Amino acid sequence: MSSIDLKLVIWRQNNGDSLGDFETHVLRDISTDMSFLEMLDVLNEKLTKEGREPVAFDHDCREGICGMCGAVVNGIAHGPEKETTLCQLHMRKFNSGDTLVIEPFRSRAFPIKKDLMVDRSALDRIIQAGGFVSVNTGGAVDGNSIPIPTETAELAMDAAACIGCGACVASCPNGAAMLFTSAKISQLCLLPQGQPERKQRAAAMVAQMDKEGFGYCSNERECEAVCPKGISISNIARMNREYLKSTFFGR
Repeated sequence: MSSIDLKLVIWRQNNGDSLGDFETHVLRDISTDMSFLEMLDVLNEKLTKEGREPVAFDHDCREGICGMCGAVVNGIAHGPEKETTLCQLHMRKFNSGDTLVIEPFRSRAFPIKKDLMVDRSALDRIIQAGGFVSVNTGGAVDGNSIPIPTETAELAMDAAACIGCGACVASCPNGAAMLFTSAKISQLCLLPQGQPERKQRAAAMVAQMDKEGFGYCSNERECEAVCPKGISISNIARMNREYLKSTFFGR
């Protein structure tokens, strides 16, 4: 088992109302088999033993599924490994002596709660605005019994892979949430179950996205580059079409 020494330059901030600053720490003999979050655990153990406050950071499943973890590492959301969440990034991707600058996801719509933790509830409110299928009962054909072309099903599944981590927002120069929103709209509008509420869904979710203070897409494709699930910006084009239909052709 090999190990490396690292210099961490990490953002510390008590809350959204206080001023933050970078703090420097040196870690030695970090196993290359550790995940990035395990490395932060080691840092926090060290800080605790020194009687100092540990670094706050979001995490849950640590399996790249839940979307809770996330930080900017050397300017890249989730770090340097493509299509990988922060919790699945391993220290073997780094070299001994490296300096890692670690910051929270920064966006006007993501206020900082503490250190690396941000409030991403704006994404939840976009989902609440229309990212669902109502369970109304009636005489309509059950959507689950309608055959779906394989290509359409694959497109819907690709969009549904979004875990709502917010890396797309953090990487976008405009702070846009359009990749996230478009993925949630696409996964439903492509399937029979999502057809009855298709028009109002796009209008409501885009309106909520604007209300939360997210920016607009200018085709920088930074979101697509850092998405840990490889969500395509073709979903943004689909969302724009859905929105235009709902706006100009009625709800």
